[in-house]
Formats: sequence, C-alpha cells, structure tokens
Amino acid sequence: MPYPPPPRTPSGPRRRSLFASAAAAALLVGCSADPDSGGGDTPSATERARARAAEDSAGLLERYDAVLAAHPALAERLRPLRAEVAAHAQAFGGAGATATKSPSPTASTATPPAVPAAEKDALADLAAAERGLADRRTEALLDVPGELARLMASVAAAGAAHAYLLTEGAK
Repeated sequence: MPYPPPPRTPSGPRRRSLFASAAAAALLVGCSADPDSGGGDTPSATERARARAAEDSAGLLERYDAVLAAHPALAERLRPLRAEVAAHAQAFGGAGATATKSPSPTASTATPPAVPAAEKDALADLAAAERGLADRRTEALLDVPGELARLMASVAAAGAAHAYLLTEGAK
C-alpha cells in the first residue's frame, strides 16, 4: 500500500520570518542614529528630505489659504486644520509658516491654487491633497533617519485624519 507523499514544504521564507524581518527593519529605522551625531546617513540627504517636507507643508498651507479666501463660510471648519498644517511646516523647519494667514516664502507655486466654486468640491480637493501628501510621507519613512522618520509618521497620520475630517459628512 503506497504511503501519501510527505507534505510539501513551501519554498521561500515563512510568513513569520517576513514579519520578523519587517519588524526588525522598522526598529532599525526608528532607532537609527541622528545624522548630526555621526550616524550612517548624510546630513545633506536628511536636510533635503526635511526641506522637501517643509515645502510640501507650505504648499498645502497655500491650498488652505486659497480655499479660505474663496469660501469664507468654511473658516470655522478649516482654521484648526490649517493651524496644524502651519505647525507641521514649522516642525520641518519651514520659514514663514505661521498659524496666521500669511504668504509662505517656501511655497512651491507662484500663484494661488485654483479652488472649485462649490464648497463640497473645494473640501474634496483639500482632502485629496492631504491624503496624497500623507501617502508620500509614509512612503518616504524608510529613507530618513529616526527622529525625522518619527516626525514624518506623525505628520502623515495627522494628514490622514485631516482628509477624513474634510470628507466627513460629505456622503
């Protein structure tokens, strides 16, 4: 009587091994040395990432300002979110980003962004901008050292929350 073949052992790494590797990579990113303390990453790469994050926040700040100018009735809803975006720009070292409405010298566009005529569409555009920036920051986490990675993760989470709040009640 023939015996059944032995169970096939899957080739490649097991799921636990992959999770352990991913966790180890996350720990390395979270615990990596600050480049200013002589760690492995070059300060210029870190500073470029920080400057890019500040510019992105300044650009988002411009979007909020444009929507507020076009739709003053949304001020109560948007001012707290805009203030957080301004704080994010400052946290990344952006100059001129304040909680009060003022043009940002690090802004990426020379003219204000176009704003849809309907409030609902303007909020949807802001939500899309917040979501897109949060996604880009999340992807960039593995390319920056510990402290900047933690800041970017926090700001990305805040951006995702902003996107949710901007679309809340729109459905």
